[in-house]
Amino acid sequence: MILDRRALIGTGLPVLGWAASGAAIIAAPTIARAAPLPPAEGDMALGLPKAKVQVVEYASLSCTHCAHWNNEVFPAFKARFIDTGKVRYVFREFLTEPAQFAAAGYLLARRAGPGRYFQVIDAVFKQQAAIFESQDLWGGLLKIGKSFGLTEEQFTAALQDKAGLDAVNARVEKAAERDKIQFTPTFFVNGQRYEGGLPIETLAGAIAKAAQTKPGKG
Repeated sequence: MILDRRALIGTGLPVLGWAASGAAIIAAPTIARAAPLPPAEGDMALGLPKAKVQVVEYASLSCTHCAHWNNEVFPAFKARFIDTGKVRYVFREFLTEPAQFAAAGYLLARRAGPGRYFQVIDAVFKQQAAIFESQDLWGGLLKIGKSFGLTEEQFTAALQDKAGLDAVNARVEKAAERDKIQFTPTFFVNGQRYEGGLPIETLAGAIAKAAQTKPGKG
């Protein structure tokens, strides 16, 4: 499996034959489960495991709306809900176009290790606009990899990890089948679906409602 160093996007990095679109619209909640989603393979999480409310975010590293939410909303969300023990935040990987960029970013984050996974995700989101503008997707991710101590050889090996890529694809396929993910970001607050980049106060209201709802009640 060979990557195109000049453009990154090409036949060298096989990913799913489809990818969802990013979403800016905040959709009305759908069926309420009033209970946390069950664990999924590859989940990455922050916060107390026994927090009363679980917030699951499906996001794509190539989604501009996901980047905006990460850069503009997540810091306040983390300080207000995760760091205070009110919310268990679960990040689940998804792919939107350019899907190869998102997949490569996840491979890089996994290579950095669980302790630095979220740091790499944050770095990619914060540099996403500049990387897209430069059109040097390989170089942009390589720069991030080097900032986390990877050599170019280690970075290349991470992005050529077929088993890792297969795992990303499997997680995305299951997300589409199990939770019917079509747009990013998509949030589940104790099982209640919200689509689009939620403002902090909308999330606060959803979290407060979830905290007061008994499991199994809509």
